[in-house]
Amino acid sequence: MKKTSVSIMYEDEKLNAVKMYMEQRDLDFKEELEKSVDALYAKYVPANVREFIDMKDSQVKTPKPKKPKPQEENTEVAT
Repeated sequence: MKKTSVSIMYEDEKLNAVKMYMEQRDLDFKEELEKSVDALYAKYVPANVREFIDMKDSQVKTPKPKKPKPQEENTEVAT
């Protein structure tokens, strides 16, 4: 599934503090933030919509077969 970035404004000192204390516990800020967004998704998006999105995501798209390139003939004349 295609990913996109999310940007929010947050107080610098608070952000530095949470990152520092998470690091002491060997936690990754980005991973924890993704878990929080996943929890919001599960809480607010109806189950049938989540199932539909999962179904779309699990479908394997078959790549189009590539046409073989025609071989170029050597048109140089030896002199």
